[in-house]
Amino acid sequence: MLLITSRRTHRWVLPKGWAEDGLTGRELAAKEAFEEAGLIGRMSASAIGSYGYQKMLADGRQRRCNVTVFRMTVERELPHWPEHMQRQRQWFRLPAAASLVDEPDLAALLRLTVAAS
Repeated sequence: MLLITSRRTHRWVLPKGWAEDGLTGRELAAKEAFEEAGLIGRMSASAIGSYGYQKMLADGRQRRCNVTVFRMTVERELPHWPEHMQRQRQWFRLPAAASLVDEPDLAALLRLTVAAS
């Protein structure tokens, strides 16, 4: 599992973004994987799950966000990508990834994925 660091707090997270008109969930997931992690590949047809978390906005307010997660078969990992100067990326085994993320719902989803594999 590839995790990236968030820009502000440097926590380990999944690539994700805000919904965009005209993009399906899997198209948005592919776009964010490219922009935030430099990955190019094929997204699964259906989501593997979802999780919720509290996002801290720039003005200090928090907003509840729901993230739909898709599996990607990675075909290329680019050395440079749009946010490569703002984030780190690293591959982890699923159990380690589940222990590194701060969002409890994401950790639970990753543990379920481990149990199913």
